[in-house]
Amino acid sequence: MRARLFDAMAVCAAALDAWISVDSTDHIGMSCAAVACAALVVRRRLPYLVFALTLPAVVASMAVIASLIALYTLSSRTRNRPALIACTVLAVIGYALPWPTSEFDLTSPDAILISLAYSAAMAAAPAFFGQLVVTHRDLSARLAEIEEVREHRQELIAQNVLAKERAQLAREMHDVVSHQVSLIAVRAGALQMSTADPDAAEAASTIRALSVGTLDELRHMVTLLRASTTVRGELAPQPTFAELEVLLANSGVPIRLDGDLPAGIRPPHQRAIYRTIQEALTNIRKHAPGATATVRVWADDTHAGVTVTNTAPTRPVIPLPSARHGLIGLRERAELLGGDLHCEPCPDGGFQLRLRLLTTEG
Repeated sequence: MRARLFDAMAVCAAALDAWISVDSTDHIGMSCAAVACAALVVRRRLPYLVFALTLPAVVASMAVIASLIALYTLSSRTRNRPALIACTVLAVIGYALPWPTSEFDLTSPDAILISLAYSAAMAAAPAFFGQLVVTHRDLSARLAEIEEVREHRQELIAQNVLAKERAQLAREMHDVVSHQVSLIAVRAGALQMSTADPDAAEAASTIRALSVGTLDELRHMVTLLRASTTVRGELAPQPTFAELEVLLANSGVPIRLDGDLPAGIRPPHQRAIYRTIQEALTNIRKHAPGATATVRVWADDTHAGVTVTNTAPTRPVIPLPSARHGLIGLRERAELLGGDLHCEPCPDGGFQLRLRLLTTEG
C-alpha cells in the first residue's frame, strides 16, 4: 500500500512538472511527457525501460521530474555500476542538449560549461542518492547477520562454560563424595559385623543402608550431569552424518548437497567432515554474503572427504577481524587422521574448501 502511494505521488509530481514546463501547443513535447509520466507506474519492475522512456521528454521539453525519478529508481535497484554510469551520462546529455540541436550555441564555451555542470549535478544527485539507499540496505542486512552470529556465539560460550562446570561437578561428586560415602558404607558394614551390641549393630546397619542409597543417588546424579554436557546444541556433542541435514538446513545459506552420503565411514572421519562443513558455512556467511554453496561428500577405497564450493558474494562484503583459527583447527584435525586440507579461490570469484582423509589402517 505504501509503495503504491509513493508511485501515485511520483506520477502526480511528474504530471505537474509537465503541465507547468511544456507548452500545450508542443504536441511532441506533450506526448513525450505523457509517456514518461505513465511509465513511472512500472518503474520498480522495469527500471531500465522506464528510464529509457523518460529520456525523450527531457530532450523534447523542460519536463525533467519524471526522468529524475526514473534515474533514482534505477540507481536504488541496481548493482551494475557501469550501466548506472552510462544512464547518468545519457541523462546529462539529455539535460544539456537543447531541442532542436540547431539551437546549441558552440560559440560560447562558458555557457556550454555551465550547462554541462548544471546537468551533471542534476543527474548525479538521484544516482548518488539511489546508491546510498542500496548501501544502507546492504549494511542493515549485514549488521543483522553479524548480530545473529554474535548472539549465537555468546550462546555457545555460555553453553560451553555450563558444560565444563557440570563436568567438573560430576568429577568431584564421583571422585570425592562417592569415595567418602563408599568408605562410610564399608566401615558401617564392618562395625555391623564386629559389634556385639544390638543397638550399635542396628545403627551401623542403618548407616550402611543410607550410605548405599546415597551412592545410588550419586551415581544417578553423575550420570545426569555427564549426559547434560553432551545434549544436542551444546559444544560437547560428537556429530555424525545423521546430524548433517540439520546443519545444512539451519545454516542460513542456500545449499545443494551433491550426491548421496557414503556409507561405512568411521565416526572420527564423520566428525571431521561435519566440522569442516560447519566451518565452511560459517565462513561463507561471514565473507560471502548472498552466495550459494555446493557440498559434496565422497569416499573411495582409501580416502574420504568433502568439497564445499561457494559462488561469489552478491552483496557487499564488510571486512571482519579473523585469526583464521577455524581453518588451522581443521587442518590439524585432518593431519591427525592422515589427511590434508586445501582452500583456494575460484575463477568466478567464489571459494572452495577441500578435505581429504585417509580411511585405511596402517
